[in-house]
Amino acid sequence: MIEIERKFLVKSEEFKERAFAKNEIAQGYLNSDTERTVRVRIKGNQGFLTIKGKGNESGMTRFEWEKEIPVSEAKMLLELCENGVIRKVRFEVKLGNHIYEIDEFFGENEGLIIAEIELQSEDEAFEKPEWLGEEVTNNVKYYNSYLSKNPFKNW
Repeated sequence: MIEIERKFLVKSEEFKERAFAKNEIAQGYLNSDTERTVRVRIKGNQGFLTIKGKGNESGMTRFEWEKEIPVSEAKMLLELCENGVIRKVRFEVKLGNHIYEIDEFFGENEGLIIAEIELQSEDEAFEKPEWLGEEVTNNVKYYNSYLSKNPFKNW
């Protein structure tokens, strides 16, 4: 239940041509405290409840617990969330032994595109495609919980 991931800005939309999956996502936060977040997500036709702990010093590693819940319950829980529900489309791109999850944000965060890659260890090597930009792994501004309260359009 430990998640190791790195985040990057995306320089172009070339990734869309290589995507093998695409899903609309709506997510909100029941708690967006930096020590722990409690997230409700609807991804396609699935609902999820996720708890994430505070990241380590590098920002790459943190506790994550996720449970699938009925979409009907996720919709009700979204109504209880803090202001600032995030809306995005997630594209999945396989590159080597890894899958990049690329989120194109809409609404208050339109114009922002972030790629994430999950790793087995913090020093694991991975392919970096040409569309990958600056690394923002440890930059709180790019956390979804931050974006829900401080949208990209206001930066």
